[in-house]
Amino acid sequence: MAAVFRCKLVSRGLSRLAAPRVPAASRIIASRSLASTGIPTDEEQSTGLERKALQAMKKGKDPYSIFKPKEYAGTKEDPHVVPSITDKRLVGCICEEDNTAIVWFWLHSGNPQRCPSCGSHYKLEHHELPH
Repeated sequence: MAAVFRCKLVSRGLSRLAAPRVPAASRIIASRSLASTGIPTDEEQSTGLERKALQAMKKGKDPYSIFKPKEYAGTKEDPHVVPSITDKRLVGCICEEDNTAIVWFWLHSGNPQRCPSCGSHYKLEHHELPH
């Protein structure tokens, strides 16, 4: 019984030593209001590779082949451009729109080359890695 009485006295004493309570109306709450600064844009909150890609796109570059490739006629004057980081690349040509077979052939740097089946022209262009 005496131990319980001592605990009550100690807890009352500690509660009196604690900081006095401030009424809720007088408290100032610091928070970021979206009305004053607005929602951050993609450029403001992007980091790492996403930021590099956004900066490159602003300059008109496509470092990670995100954009749809440009369509070419496939003629000798306007061949399909195939990017590559080496001197050769394996290319698959679907010669007809409803064809289920793919014609595979090696494309080497230099002059445009023809598909052995349909005759479409392809040209290999050197492509640098973005990083």
